[in-house]
Amino acid sequence: MQTGNTKTTVTAILIASIGLMSCSLFTSAAQQESKPNIEELRSGKNFIPTKVYSSEDDEQILKLFAGLRVADVSDGMDKVGLTNTGLMSPEIHAAWKDTKHFKHRFIGIAVTVRYVPTNKPPAPPMETDAFARWVGQWYSKLSSEPFVPLIRKGTTIVFDDAPESDVGSIGSNNIMGWHLKGCVGVVTNATARDTDEVAAEKVPLYFRKVGRGIRPGRNEIESVNRPIVCGGVLVEPGDVIVADGDGVIVVPRAKAKEVAEYSRAILDGDKAGRRKLYEKLGLPPDDSVK
Repeated sequence: MQTGNTKTTVTAILIASIGLMSCSLFTSAAQQESKPNIEELRSGKNFIPTKVYSSEDDEQILKLFAGLRVADVSDGMDKVGLTNTGLMSPEIHAAWKDTKHFKHRFIGIAVTVRYVPTNKPPAPPMETDAFARWVGQWYSKLSSEPFVPLIRKGTTIVFDDAPESDVGSIGSNNIMGWHLKGCVGVVTNATARDTDEVAAEKVPLYFRKVGRGIRPGRNEIESVNRPIVCGGVLVEPGDVIVADGDGVIVVPRAKAKEVAEYSRAILDGDKAGRRKLYEKLGLPPDDSVK
């Protein structure tokens, strides 16, 4: 009496089993395909892909963050579940400050650069012309600036450099050239030189400490637009970088809009409250409450 039902049940079980086996085989094949082989690993393998964003996408994000402070954005990161995430070490600080118009502040989109300490010998004593050639060859072959073509309006260059080396990868000349191309600020976990001139030029710079030496004999370029660590936090190309007197914070691009919305409400409320206090104290309004 139950023969028909039994056959139906058996058929259903067989179909389900075949489906599960197919899924298992497909998953296994996909894993095999995505798993790097030994040769790939030996030659070097990156596991975090670099996402690419259009200049139009960048502009829209920058508009959302316009005028926001590190404190506001930190609150926004809390709101989206990223508490204590993205805040660089307080060691990374502004090279100069403008307490009237806050020109040391900036908000930009990350282009990342990594230099590593060299293990090659320094130049021996030589004649001036020979030394100039040695320096030029090092700059062109070992420690160039291949990130420059990536600079566009709103770019922030973020360096993972050789923090223990006394090397000024950033100086008053090249930082001006980057600024001319659209770079709004520079962040490094290491050093910079010509800091008096950089302050006079008013290009926002956030660094760990002063460095004096040139790159030749001290560091080498390792990669451009790859994930790096700066100030103890992950920075990926396209992330939003906010910097002011409180330091530097990195906002993952995927959370940028949500963070900006909440941060804006925090800033608006803070300005309104302090504006009333300014009025009661008879203080003229400054840029921080306008």
